[in-house]
Amino acid sequence: MPIEIRLPELSASINEATILAWRKRPGEAVKPGDVLVEIETDKSAAELEASDEGTLLEILVQEGAEGVPVGALLALLARPGEASATNGSPPARETRSARCPAQAASTDLSAAPAPERVADATPLARRMAEQDGIPLASIRGSGAGGRILKCDIEAARGMRPPGPLAPEARRAPPKTELPPVLSRFARVRGQDDSAAQHAQELPAEAPFHELRHATARRTQAARLAESKRSLPHFYLTADCELDGLLALREELNTRLREGEPRFSVNDFVIRAAALALRRVPDANVSFTEEALRFYDRVDVAVAVATDAGLVTPIVRDADRKRLVDLSRELRDLSERARARRLRPEEYQGGSLTVSNLGSYGIQSLLPIPNPPQSCILGVGAAEPRPVARDGAVAVRTMITCTLSADHRALDAATGAELLTALRCGLEDPLSLVL
Repeated sequence: MPIEIRLPELSASINEATILAWRKRPGEAVKPGDVLVEIETDKSAAELEASDEGTLLEILVQEGAEGVPVGALLALLARPGEASATNGSPPARETRSARCPAQAASTDLSAAPAPERVADATPLARRMAEQDGIPLASIRGSGAGGRILKCDIEAARGMRPPGPLAPEARRAPPKTELPPVLSRFARVRGQDDSAAQHAQELPAEAPFHELRHATARRTQAARLAESKRSLPHFYLTADCELDGLLALREELNTRLREGEPRFSVNDFVIRAAALALRRVPDANVSFTEEALRFYDRVDVAVAVATDAGLVTPIVRDADRKRLVDLSRELRDLSERARARRLRPEEYQGGSLTVSNLGSYGIQSLLPIPNPPQSCILGVGAAEPRPVARDGAVAVRTMITCTLSADHRALDAATGAELLTALRCGLEDPLSLVL
């Protein structure tokens, strides 16, 4: 009886994945612990291991397949001694989930009945069909392998005709009335409306190239768009003096051994944010439909730019870690985030995210909170600015910190307390290392 290898549930927030590469081919022997396939989720890449011994019988989802839902049948594994040929009636199958090494202990590998086969469709197309009451079985998909796409659902409900537009339709310029201001401008220059109309038209075949969305970027775009639409957030801004912090950082770096990584300004910022959350526990909260959820630990996420989009690995218990330990952990998380090698538990949750664009010379930014987190801190570049000190103008090294917060979870006064605590920490850097 062949064993069905299915895509496991890596975490509660991951619903689909992309198949990157199969490490085993049909006919090859498989042992428990062997890596079967490499996948990519919206946050990281992962290797799925076999939990049974046998021979890989058939691969059902090919490399490059995107939007593969959790629970999808990936491959068939023949048990030792079973014939690999499938002559005669197809044998019964036993279900297994491939194991992700980071979650092998928590994955349920018990036998389960194979779910009824359904039409292959993207998650969005499936939701649209359910909302409109359109049976997927009645639709012929236009995607790879007959997969049902959003455009197929729209065509089925009469929103637009199926298939691509004809070249003539794509090239036909829209006939729009010339705005009055352009019409008047044309007359002043001695031109008629047709000349001005031609001037405002864009070339029909403007040169461009497209890069298909990676799973991470597509998911990130959907989440941020939803956050911007539905999450009522406010902004608070504070300028922080960094001269004392920079002097302490330079002194600490001179004490490090040759070849040891140096402390960065961001290390101090994350440490200050963690201690600020400890001092203002009412800000260590997230909003749910049933209640406010207050967290008993301080976990700070850090925005890391990768080729596939933004990833936010989390420093757990950041308020309890020494600056040197926090710095090493942050460097390790950032490197593995860029290599797409984070485990799910290393980027899920978090109390607050720090997004630091200081290295790009950006003075300030207004970031969008990432639910379920209620706060995100935007940090700009450290730069010399004139400030008033004791009735005189002095030049100090300053940074601008902007807190963006979910107004459902905390009010502006609580946000101001948090930002003030952050500023006090940055301007008293010894408190961050003691």
